[in-house]
Amino acid sequence: MTPSRTPLAHPEEFTRQAPAPSAAPNGVHWLPVAGWEKFPWLWHGFSTRKGGFSRAYCAADAPGELNLGFTEADSRDVVSANRRLLAEAVTGSAETPLIAIRQFHSNLVVRTTPADQSRQPLWKADGHITDEPGLLLGVQTADCIPVLVADRERRAAGACHAGWRGTVKRIVESGVGRMRLEFGSRPEDLVAAIGPGIGPCCYAIGEEVLSGFESQFVYAGELFHEVDDTDPVRTRYPMLFLNQRAPCHAPLGPTALHVDLVEANRRQLLDAGLKPGSIQIVGGCTHCQTGLFFSHRASQGHAGRMMSVIGIRPPGPSD
Repeated sequence: MTPSRTPLAHPEEFTRQAPAPSAAPNGVHWLPVAGWEKFPWLWHGFSTRKGGFSRAYCAADAPGELNLGFTEADSRDVVSANRRLLAEAVTGSAETPLIAIRQFHSNLVVRTTPADQSRQPLWKADGHITDEPGLLLGVQTADCIPVLVADRERRAAGACHAGWRGTVKRIVESGVGRMRLEFGSRPEDLVAAIGPGIGPCCYAIGEEVLSGFESQFVYAGELFHEVDDTDPVRTRYPMLFLNQRAPCHAPLGPTALHVDLVEANRRQLLDAGLKPGSIQIVGGCTHCQTGLFFSHRASQGHAGRMMSVIGIRPPGPSD
């Protein structure tokens, strides 16, 4: 038995369009969080696929792209150069250390320090936090949901990677809890931004995902929608899809159950004590805006990675 959900809808009703990206002088296109410019001590940003040197995921005649993941299809040297470009775009210096973690769809959050710049292997976690100035914390995504959190009073920051498994395991709540433990952060002092990921317009799921959410959240039914996934071309031109199967044509496409991971993580931030007005949803569906974002699902697994970054700017001479 599926939970009570909204009436049957079309995918476009749930699409959250991304804002126009900012273009850095080095060619990187990235998304800042509206309103966070009032925190001059805070570095942050969500990358797109635009800019960079990667040739692994684009047409031969297309400009290079900003793949930030060490994938099998791309050169490690190229990805490292792309990471320096992103650091430069966000902080003004390509030499700013950008520290990643080895993600595995968990609720594990670690504290990152300058000593982790050269750590090998990387911390195995899906979130990391710091109060050390001069570092950029990064999480990689290509459909999963990135969440950035900043403490306005204690000047601490965190980044979480939330796929559906990590969301069910409450990775974002774990991140806020770890900031409270390590830095004494108070939820009322926190601001958060939920970045681009696969949207409820495109994220069709199966019973495993539904069961996982229902086992953890009393509001699970509010996160799912029945969506008409019928192919509009099939609907308009059914004769094009005639075949030998009875009754002489292929199915036009059933409805599907879609989940809203952005809303799921927003609800977790609220449960962690953040105020509604302190949570920003940046927008952008990676699956249906593939000109701007990498999407693992849309590309059948042949995809680069975006990176969402946050850090604390070191104090300058006038600070």
